[in-house]
Amino acid sequence: MIDFSVQLDAIIKKYKELEKKLINQNSLETNKLVELNKKYSELTPIVDIINLFYRSKLDLNNLNDLLNDDDNTIREMAEEEIKEKNINFKIIESNLIKSLIPKDINDEKNSILEIRAGTGGDEASLFASDLLSMYQKYSEINLWNFEILSISETGLKGIKEAICNISGKNVFSKLKFESGVHRVQRVPTTENSGRVHTSAATVAVLPEAEEVDVKIEEKDLRIDVFRASGPGGQSVNTTDSAVRITHIPTGVVVSQQDEKSQHKNKAKALKILRSRILDKEIQINNQERAKNRKSQVGTGDRSERIRTYNFPQGRVSDHRINLTLYNLSEILEGNLGDLITPLSADHESKKLSQINNE
Repeated sequence: MIDFSVQLDAIIKKYKELEKKLINQNSLETNKLVELNKKYSELTPIVDIINLFYRSKLDLNNLNDLLNDDDNTIREMAEEEIKEKNINFKIIESNLIKSLIPKDINDEKNSILEIRAGTGGDEASLFASDLLSMYQKYSEINLWNFEILSISETGLKGIKEAICNISGKNVFSKLKFESGVHRVQRVPTTENSGRVHTSAATVAVLPEAEEVDVKIEEKDLRIDVFRASGPGGQSVNTTDSAVRITHIPTGVVVSQQDEKSQHKNKAKALKILRSRILDKEIQINNQERAKNRKSQVGTGDRSERIRTYNFPQGRVSDHRINLTLYNLSEILEGNLGDLITPLSADHESKKLSQINNE
């Protein structure tokens, strides 16, 4: 049995302190009251599990005392009840430990999804387009709103790059493990000999940052406007509507030209910029996730991969958890649950191990 009584007592103490403050809420400002209510609501289910845990533990202790009773019948009844109580106690203990796992504060946020073709030429850009379609379908399944902020197409139904905004319930918690290099093995339509080619595309999933998350000072921005251009550099706009924003302190640069309005392009660019800056801050402060954004995405080289999509075998392999599935067509149709669920479970298991070892 894991001894985490210190953590539990600290949680109960904090909960009672919040309760006391909320009772005397007349003296609180509205913002402070909202903040306290949120913390109180978050702790309530955890405290309920803690109380259930302590009650179950007390019941078991009382039953164990009955094992020393002089009456054989009472001892036998106690033994039977202890077996049943122990099963329930382990379930309660497991649920309690899970509730103690530190939550990622960004899990409930919307996300900025970035997809770029890596090595592999035209085949890589076609695969990047397949990934874009896959995430769009997954968003539809989850009833999320999927908006393409900018896209650079190749003219062969492929894409060089796409940046999207996905909004809805718990978007980042489900998509955060998608960041990395995705590799594809298949026979290109232009390949006459039937030889399998290997290509790659990179995916980055960033928590969407609100203004309260990242404060951007106007003086820290360099904003350049220019004329938007299409494939091959041809002009598609007669006005300087395209926008390039450079965040001077971090060096993060975002360009946006999909909208005809300079104002709209600037708004979209700022949304992406804010999320990239937040992601950079998270990675600096949390070494467990990644040292920097480049390590999350990689260079796009075939050897740096988190997942392989093998078309001849209808196979998808996630190399981080040694998971292999043979439902490639379903996954490309947006049914990512068979991949995301075990990845989340593995992440949770590692956090549980850290708690157990503390």
